[in-house]
Amino acid sequence: MTFELFIFYLFAAVLVFAALRVVTVRNPVHAVLFLVLAFFSSAALWLLLEAEFLALVLVLVYVGAVMVLFLFVVMMLDINVAVLREGFTRYLPVGLLVGLAIVAEMGLVLVRYFVLPPGSAPKPVGPDFSNTRMLGDLLYTHYVYPFEIAAAILLVAIVAAIALTLRRRPGTKHQDPAAQIAVRRRDRVRLVRMDAEKKPE
Repeated sequence: MTFELFIFYLFAAVLVFAALRVVTVRNPVHAVLFLVLAFFSSAALWLLLEAEFLALVLVLVYVGAVMVLFLFVVMMLDINVAVLREGFTRYLPVGLLVGLAIVAEMGLVLVRYFVLPPGSAPKPVGPDFSNTRMLGDLLYTHYVYPFEIAAAILLVAIVAAIALTLRRRPGTKHQDPAAQIAVRRRDRVRLVRMDAEKKPE
């Protein structure tokens, strides 16, 4: 076993352990932290597969932004863990079905890898190869229409999320941007003239 293969199996084991702890740990904050560990392990595996751009995007976008946001939201919401545990057994069959489907897909990938002829493995690329350029060429040439459709779906999702959060709820405070812009200085600031105080002799 080579050192690179040992590192691959090490990070893969850490990734599987972190993923299992995400769904089995009881504390939501701990689940988010285990998810961060899973993302770091995935980024390390992508680095071993010479996909540096995807690894950096995973660390910067998901770990640096999304997971930090999730962590703050979970800590501020003060989620009742007892209520979450009540629905665990209800959704357990669906979770097991999805887990078995994922295991079957990974098994098919591994079987395909082991039954390939010896000379059909991808050849190593040179030092001047850029996977970022290769990814951009594929996205904007062969997969340009699915890429644009995914962008349109994300745009619709953003607009829908904004529309859902802007609905009027009773008992909540709202700001009126038009009233804020129309504010004048003399309506908010009052100058008071005071005589200077004399120092005691």
